[in-house]
Amino acid sequence: MTTSNHKPETIDEYISLYPLEVQELLQKVRMVIMKAAPEAKEAIKYQLPTIVLNGNLVHFGAFKNHIGFYPAPSGISVFKQELSVYESGKGSIQFPMDGEIPYDLISKIVKFRVQENLDKMKSKGKKNSKSIDGFPDSLGAPAKRALESNGIKILKQLSEYREAEILKFHGMGPSSLPKLREALLAVNLSFKP
Repeated sequence: MTTSNHKPETIDEYISLYPLEVQELLQKVRMVIMKAAPEAKEAIKYQLPTIVLNGNLVHFGAFKNHIGFYPAPSGISVFKQELSVYESGKGSIQFPMDGEIPYDLISKIVKFRVQENLDKMKSKGKKNSKSIDGFPDSLGAPAKRALESNGIKILKQLSEYREAEILKFHGMGPSSLPKLREALLAVNLSFKP
C-alpha cells in the first residue's frame, strides 16, 4: 500500500495515491470488474476499493509487488485450478505486478460472485416471504417469533387482540407495542379496545 496517511473516500482517490504504472493496472482491474458487474456500486471498505452488489462482491488493491484481489473464499474455491499459479489465501489472491494480470479470469470470478450474491438475496427473500406479513423490519426477532408462535401472521389477525394480551406472549416486550401500533395504523387497523 501507499505510505500516505490520507484515507481515500473514493476509488478514484485510492488509485490516485499510486505511481502511474500502478494506476493503470488498478484502472484496468476496476474496468474489468465493472464490465462484469455493470449494476454494481463502488465503495471503499477496509481501506480498499470495493465493488458492491447485494453485498460485497470483491475488493482489490495495490501492494508493493502485487495487485490484491479479494473475491471471498467461494470465489477462490470455485476457480481453484485456474488460480493455482498465484499466491493465495482463504479469501485473497496476489497477482504479481511484473506478470500478466489475468483479466479474463477476474471477469469470470466477478460474474460468479454476482450470481452467488443474487442467489443469496433470493434465498433470503424466500425465507422472509414465509414470515409475518406487513410487520416492521425494526420489530425484534423475539417479538416476531412470539407473534408467529401464537398464529399471528398478518396484521388483520393482530388487530383481533388487545395490547395487554400481546404483551403476555413470551418474547414480546413493551418496546414492540409502538412499532406494532404504527404498522396497524398504516393499514387503517388498531388493537382491540
